[in-house]
Amino acid sequence: MDSMIEALLGLILGAILMYWVYSMFAKKKKRELTEHQSTVILDKIKRVCKLVSVEGDFAEIYRYENIKDGFMSILSSKKKALVVINAKAQIGYDLKKLKLSADNEKKRIILTEFPEPEILSIEPDIQFYDIKNGLFNSFSPDDLTKLNQNAKEHIREKIPESGLIDTAKKEALEAVFLIENIVETIGWKLDYSALEISNSKKPFLEN
Repeated sequence: MDSMIEALLGLILGAILMYWVYSMFAKKKKRELTEHQSTVILDKIKRVCKLVSVEGDFAEIYRYENIKDGFMSILSSKKKALVVINAKAQIGYDLKKLKLSADNEKKRIILTEFPEPEILSIEPDIQFYDIKNGLFNSFSPDDLTKLNQNAKEHIREKIPESGLIDTAKKEALEAVFLIENIVETIGWKLDYSALEISNSKKPFLEN
């Protein structure tokens, strides 16, 4: 009789031990899966990198002149051209600047800071008209490279007054919704309630 009781107790203790080991293994596996999910979703958001919100087309005309002194500064030579710039500027968000953290227990991605819109790219198309070379001052390939750089800078200076930055700010909520959709693909939730604390800096949260 005692041996049966001992055997029964052994079976019960064995079952408890097996259940405990299984529970620990299951919890560890679930934790590892959750942590893996959070890593995957954060990496997925970062891989989006830059999100174009608005585009603007610019058409600008300006005159380029360069005067070069020669022969002991007695003579000078001028080269000039009429430069026509047609450019496309893209304004949006660098998503690498997002501040994100993961709450693995509640399966939440917490967005605590959203970047300001910025100029992502400027693609100028430059055409030259009325090109006039000086006697000893003519256009070189280096001049054309420099003019291309100047054209980009010229458009960059025009962007703030164009209203594109303000338009991009109004589109920021759409960017947040895009991130939310990405997060929800693995059954998580995006929490961006922290942004409401500083809504004066986040126009897309204003009423």
